[in-house]
Amino acid sequence: MANITFDRDRVLRAIDAIVRQTMNMDMMWDWPCGVAYLGICEAYRVTGNREYLDLLKARVDEYIELGLPSWTVNTCAMGHAMLTLYEVTGDEKYRDIALSKLDYLRHRALRFGDNVLQHTVSDKNDFPEQCWADTLFMAAYFMLRAGVMFGDEALVDDALNQYYWHIQYLQDEKTGLWYHGYSHVSKTHLSGFYWGRANAWAAYTISQVGRTLPECYLYPKYLEIAGSLAEQLAALKLLQTENGLWRTILDDEESYEEVSASAGIAAAMVIKGNPLHLKYINKAVEGILANVTPEGRVKNVSAGTAVMRDREGYMNIPRKWTQGWGQGLALAFLAAVLEAGSRTVDGAL
Repeated sequence: MANITFDRDRVLRAIDAIVRQTMNMDMMWDWPCGVAYLGICEAYRVTGNREYLDLLKARVDEYIELGLPSWTVNTCAMGHAMLTLYEVTGDEKYRDIALSKLDYLRHRALRFGDNVLQHTVSDKNDFPEQCWADTLFMAAYFMLRAGVMFGDEALVDDALNQYYWHIQYLQDEKTGLWYHGYSHVSKTHLSGFYWGRANAWAAYTISQVGRTLPECYLYPKYLEIAGSLAEQLAALKLLQTENGLWRTILDDEESYEEVSASAGIAAAMVIKGNPLHLKYINKAVEGILANVTPEGRVKNVSAGTAVMRDREGYMNIPRKWTQGWGQGLALAFLAAVLEAGSRTVDGAL
């Protein structure tokens, strides 16, 4: 892909500020820090700044000493940090926690239909036979990374199955966009809105499949996954605002611009590497950096959002406070921007 236009020093300063602000946040072991700490892992991987990993390791070790929660789909998001810490340090305690999460996902997590993971946020059956796009980040992408790392082909197949069926249930073939959730009970998309962050969960994690899975083109389900991403990004580029961002309800011009969704979507475009997306990526660089304070707070990130009942539910989610997922997705985007010039992509996929 042609070069992205950005000030490298400015991006590095933003990454450093976001990492440090993120480590000042008192997040519990759940999906907010799962997303945030994946972003820190990406910042470490791309910059090579060992201090970022050391800060993360110290916090994770403190969590372990205090005691870990029971597993849900959402708490499995911390599996990403476990894989990175194990890969870098070789300490088996991180591997063991990752394996415990994987055991839960394989044997005890609620499933429906064609072995699809039900989205869970507690040990209760909160959303019977519902799949949410969120699950792709919290569980499926983690399962894929672990399957490749540990040479577990059954786990890889399970992860690809999650991607495949989430695409069938959540992506609108007419528009290429993703709904937030699907009920296998009512056979509906519930309120049926194209929520911005749902599209970010899908786009970002799907863009990672090809770079994570060796010889991905030999897996038939991957070809479905690649086609899904191409259609989605072609639709999303047309919904970018003049400020280089995307809205919390993507196709509603009265909906506010939301930065975590924007970062995840733009990161997917960078990783996909289609040169036709370059002008949208360049606008996103400016739009996202404009929402990072000098202290490293990522602004205009919507609070945690269930599949809401109606338009007003999505429109009225507050965006005042610093959120772990906003910090993490911004880091993932900025890390992808830094790395873009050193990666090659397969234009056929």
